[in-house]
Amino acid sequence: MRVSREQMAENRERILDTAATLFRERGFDGVGVADVMKAVGLTHGGFYGHFSSKDDLAAQALGRAFVHAGQWAAEAKAAEPEAPLQAIFDRYLAPSHRDDPGHGCPVAALGSDTARQGEASRLAATEGVRAAIKGLSAITPGATEEERRTTAIASYATLVGALVLARLVDDGALSDEILAAAKTELQSAQE
Repeated sequence: MRVSREQMAENRERILDTAATLFRERGFDGVGVADVMKAVGLTHGGFYGHFSSKDDLAAQALGRAFVHAGQWAAEAKAAEPEAPLQAIFDRYLAPSHRDDPGHGCPVAALGSDTARQGEASRLAATEGVRAAIKGLSAITPGATEEERRTTAIASYATLVGALVLARLVDDGALSDEILAAAKTELQSAQE
């Protein structure tokens, strides 16, 4: 049975969204093409009509995850227009974000995995990190653009590092303490 162009495009979007979630949940090596296609409800054979390889899918899914992260940040800023930076800190360092890596920050979920991926995935990550820094810089206080950028980079690194550590430990109280400490430090740096 022939699939229309519209259905092909819709299938491709579903594959990308599903892969972005699964890769963040399980890592690149923890997910196969068959896993993604099964989760979408399509056959494994249909995969190559959309992507040239698993590496191609990984790079594009990573790019999609960064798009989702940008939308997430925009929603946080819109919810608290008087304190957009604080809104991002609060949402990023929340237990709900920590406990849902499949729908959260791609850097915290896939940072070390991405460092071992191919050029296309590294490029997608680089573009995503640049966009995140640019977005944070735009709402970070500072006298100069350079000062705002430096502070935004440090804030982003603190957010990601805290989330990675909070997910890493198997002690819930310590995990919560890590999130709270990072939030306190980020808030005091903005004052």
